Amino acid sequence: MRILFLGDVVGRSGRRAVLDTLPRLIADLEPDFVAVNGENAAGGFGINEQIFDDLLDAGADVVTTGNHVWDQRETLVFIGRRPELLRPLNFPPGTPGAGAGLFEARNGLRVLVVNVMGRVFMQALDDPFAALERELSACPLGAGADAVIVDVHAEATSEKQAVGHFLDGRASLVVGTHTHVPTADHQVLPGGTAYLTDLGMCGDYDSVIGMEKEEPLRRFTTALPSGRFEPASGEATVTGAVVDLGPSGLAESIWPLRVGGRLSQAMPPRRGEA
Repeated sequence: MRILFLGDVVGRSGRRAVLDTLPRLIADLEPDFVAVNGENAAGGFGINEQIFDDLLDAGADVVTTGNHVWDQRETLVFIGRRPELLRPLNFPPGTPGAGAGLFEARNGLRVLVVNVMGRVFMQALDDPFAALERELSACPLGAGADAVIVDVHAEATSEKQAVGHFLDGRASLVVGTHTHVPTADHQVLPGGTAYLTDLGMCGDYDSVIGMEKEEPLRRFTTALPSGRFEPASGEATVTGAVVDLGPSGLAESIWPLRVGGRLSQAMPPRRGEA
C-alpha cells in the first residue's frame, strides 16, 4: 500500500500549487491514499468548505488541520457533516467534528487517520498521548485498520519525536505538521513506523513560514505589530512524503517530496521502481 501526505497548504499560492500538482502526483506515484493538511488554506488562516471541496476534487481522501481550524467561522458549522475533514482529536469533549476517521483506500483497505495537536508552546489541549492511546486501542493496526496515519500538529520537534516513538510499531506513518519547514529526518523507526518530524508547507518559501516577510520582520525588530500577516504570493513548493507499506501495514520505505518553487526538488520513485 502506498500513502501520499502533503504538508500545510498556505494561502492562495499554496492552494493553487496543490490543486495543479496533486492530480499529476497521483497519476505518477499511484498512491492508494492521499492526505493533506489544509489548516492554512484560506488566506493563510483556516479552511472553508469550498477550499475543502477543491482539495477533495483534486484527489485528497482526507484533510487534517490544527490550531487554525476554527479561524474561518463557517468551519464550526460544516465540519460536523464532512467526515473527511478532521480537527485535532484532543480538543475537549463536545467540540464539533471528529479527530479521527476510518476511510477506504483506493485498493479497498481500511485506513485510520488520526489528527492530534501538541501542547508544548501551543494551545493547552487535552493530553495527546492519552488521546492517541484510546484511539489506537479502539482501532488497532491489523485488526481495526489495515493502515494507521497520524498527523501531529505541534511546535516542538521533541514532542513530535516522542509521539513517533510512542506509536512505533502501532502506526504505519507518523508525520509532523505546523512549523512549515520540511525536516530531513525521514526514516522507518525500529518498530516499523515511518516517521518525519515535519512535512513542510505547500506555499511560497520566499517568506517567513509562508507569510510575506515585511510584517514578521517588523515585529521581530521592533516588538510591535504594525499590520496583518498576509500569505506570500510567489511560486509555491509542494512538500510532503510518500510511504510504502508492507502486508502488515507497517512501513517499508519513506521518501520526501518537494515539487516546484524555490526548494531543491525531491521526487519519490514511481511505484514498483524503488
